[in-house]
Amino acid sequence: MKSIRIICFFSALILLAACSRKVTRIDPTDTPDISGKWNNTDSRLTAEEMISQSLGSAWLNNFVQAKGKKPVVICGMISNKSHEHIEAETFIKDLERAFISSAKVGLVQGGKKREELRAEKADQQTNSSVSTMKRFGLENGADFILQGSINSIVDAFKRKKTVTYQINLELTNIETNEVVWIGDKKISKFVKN
Repeated sequence: MKSIRIICFFSALILLAACSRKVTRIDPTDTPDISGKWNNTDSRLTAEEMISQSLGSAWLNNFVQAKGKKPVVICGMISNKSHEHIEAETFIKDLERAFISSAKVGLVQGGKKREELRAEKADQQTNSSVSTMKRFGLENGADFILQGSINSIVDAFKRKKTVTYQINLELTNIETNEVVWIGDKKISKFVKN
């Protein structure tokens, strides 16, 4: 009977030790790569490099010289074709933030947010005073659309694997359908279990 109590006591102790969890706050820019999967550091670094590539390309100066104003960009679809779930919206937000921070291009809303803005304008037509109502037909039209994909290649053997992410972006002139810039960024990770 005494040995059963000792076994139960140690089993409970082991169970409590296994269930304990410690959480430590870290700086979001210092994300440790725990799993080897795509993380916020990959997203941020890729966005920064891609924006740097695109803003350093000839399309920007060509547009400014031809039109005398900074171009307006809309972020379109960034497809996740990788082997894992990557929330594309966080990546798109990093791109949009970098575009705005550069002050070299204008940015307009796209997708569901644009639909929500238009619904608000429609609601204002009947529910707001004439002096504060926002009118239709005054949106800034985008000159360029940014689209792309996130792809991955996994090579694994036994307890080792490499994961290579390739992010491809294209900037297209909406009026002419001319692709004015193509950029890519590769991130490779070696994971050993």
